[in-house]
Amino acid sequence: MGVSAIRAPTGDGATVVTSQKVREGRADDYERWQERTNHAVRAFDGFEGTEIYPPGAGEEREWVVVFRFSRIDLLTAWLESGERQELLAQGRPLFDGTPTQEVLVGGTPPPPDEEAVTAVISHEVRPGREEDFMRWQDKALKAQEKYPGFMGTELFKPVEGIQDNWVVVFRFDTHEHLDEWLASGAREKLLEEGRDYFYSYDVRKVESAFSGWFRFGEGADEAVPPSWKQAMTVVLALYPTVMVLNLTVGFELDELGLPGYIGLFIGNMLSVSILTWLLMPLVNRVLAFWLAPSRARSVRTHVAGAALVMLCWGLCILIFGLTTTD
Repeated sequence: MGVSAIRAPTGDGATVVTSQKVREGRADDYERWQERTNHAVRAFDGFEGTEIYPPGAGEEREWVVVFRFSRIDLLTAWLESGERQELLAQGRPLFDGTPTQEVLVGGTPPPPDEEAVTAVISHEVRPGREEDFMRWQDKALKAQEKYPGFMGTELFKPVEGIQDNWVVVFRFDTHEHLDEWLASGAREKLLEEGRDYFYSYDVRKVESAFSGWFRFGEGADEAVPPSWKQAMTVVLALYPTVMVLNLTVGFELDELGLPGYIGLFIGNMLSVSILTWLLMPLVNRVLAFWLAPSRARSVRTHVAGAALVMLCWGLCILIFGLTTTD
C-alpha cells in the first residue's frame, strides 16, 4: 500500500487509547474491574464502543483498551467524570505504574476485511519544534513505505486541555513486518535525528488493526444485544423464511420424491443462508435503535422495540394464516 503523505485524521469521532500494565496474578481482578468500567461508560452520551486487547506475545502484562465516542466534548465528559475517577482509584492497586492514555480526534479506518497489527507511538515534542517534528514524520513515512507489509500511518496532534503529546498510529499487515520496521537500522537513524525534536516517545503494539476505531460503522458497537432481543429478532426473520421455503422449495422437493431427511437438510441450508446474508443484516439495521446497547438506554426504547417485533410476528401469522388456509 503506497502512501504519499501522512494522512490527517478527519471526522468528528474521538477515541481514547489507554494502556495499563496489570500486576502479576491480578489479571482476573483486572478483568472484573474493566467490566465495571465498561458498564459505567455505556451510560455516557456519545459512547459508541469499547475494544479490549489483552497482552500480545512479548508484551509483559500490558492491556490496551479503546473507548470510542461520537465527539471530543462527550469523550472529555467521560474522562473528567467523577465515575471514572472513582473507578481509577479502585483499580490503582491492580496496576504496575500509572496507566497511560492517548486521545485521538477523527481518524481513518483501515481497508475493510484486512487483518493488521497497529503501533501507537506517543511523542513529547519539544516546544517550538512542532514543524520540524512534522517534517521528520514525513521523512519517517518515506522510509516506512519501503518496508514490506506497511499499510499506512496517521498523525494526531495534541488535544488542548486534555493531552500535550503528539501521537502517531501506523499499521503493518503482520506482527513480523511491524517488528522488522521497529528493529530496523533505518528507524534507528531516524530516532537519532528525531531526538532533536522530541524529548521522549512511547511505543505500544496491539495485535489488531483497531478495525472498530473512529466510527467505522454508523453507531458501531462491539457489545451484543441481550439474549432475549437476539431470540426475538431471529424468530422474526426465521418464521417467514421457513414458511416461504416450505410453500415453495419444500413443495417442489416433495414432488421430486426426495426423502424427508434430504429435503429437511436442503431447507435448513437455504434458511440459514438467507438469514445470514440477507435477512439478519437487514433486520439488524432496521432495529438498530433497539438492538444496539449504546442506543437502547431507556425503558421506553426497550418496550417500543419489543412491541414492534411482536407486531411484526402477528402480521406474519395473519398473512400466512390467510394465504395457507384452505
